[in-house]
Amino acid sequence: MGSGIAQVFAQNGFQTILFDVNKEVLKNAEGKIKKYASDVAGDITYTSELNDCKAQMIIEAVIEDEDIKARLLDKLIDINSDNSIFATNTSSLSVTALAEKISRPGQFAGMHFFNPAPLMKLVEVIKTRYTSDATIDFIMQLIRQVGKTTVLCNDSPGFIVNRVARPYYLEALHMLENNYGDIETIDRLMKATGFRMGPFKLMDLIGNDINYSVSCIVHDALGKPDRLKPSPIQEKKVREGALGRKSGKGYYEYPG
Repeated sequence: MGSGIAQVFAQNGFQTILFDVNKEVLKNAEGKIKKYASDVAGDITYTSELNDCKAQMIIEAVIEDEDIKARLLDKLIDINSDNSIFATNTSSLSVTALAEKISRPGQFAGMHFFNPAPLMKLVEVIKTRYTSDATIDFIMQLIRQVGKTTVLCNDSPGFIVNRVARPYYLEALHMLENNYGDIETIDRLMKATGFRMGPFKLMDLIGNDINYSVSCIVHDALGKPDRLKPSPIQEKKVREGALGRKSGKGYYEYPG
């Protein structure tokens, strides 16, 4: 997600810094961006040094762990100016809970891009009770400048898209568990009804680890209703490392 978001801003004329502590990950991200967007490769600085991450807008897109995100955000706040704006690209964690753990909650919001970020038009902007109106105005204007569609959400489990989408994934998984249909048939029929992608293909694209994590978080946050219970099939996929496209295998296989 980080490389995709960096590509979005660089393609729209912004000088962009892409940070990762893993130099191999950075190298792979640079190769991917050069392959798919060679005309903007010079607009991105790749770094594994946190002190290089100084900008007007900082977007964090690390793993879905509240404490890790909060610690990173506070380090970024410390090295940036008093006027910098900060955002998390979390797909399911409470943005309010994160805001309560950092030192400048008024200059912080959620900025949820969808995968793949260069192609998906929607960005959810999540406001907490701490987020200032000036921060929201800045983020909304910035996202429009890169050609994305914005929707402003109040912080709630799953925000809007992931909350509404849970039944799409979970009912497909429950049908598979009960032998009501196979993966290929369910995907083919859902695509035939007008969905751009069937639920299993879409879970593979998102990443089964991410999709399963979102299901667990939404299920827990809403009081564990049976209708939103995560699927043991997807839990097994995650344990086996069958994460989808990024691992080469999920519900389908993806030759390298």
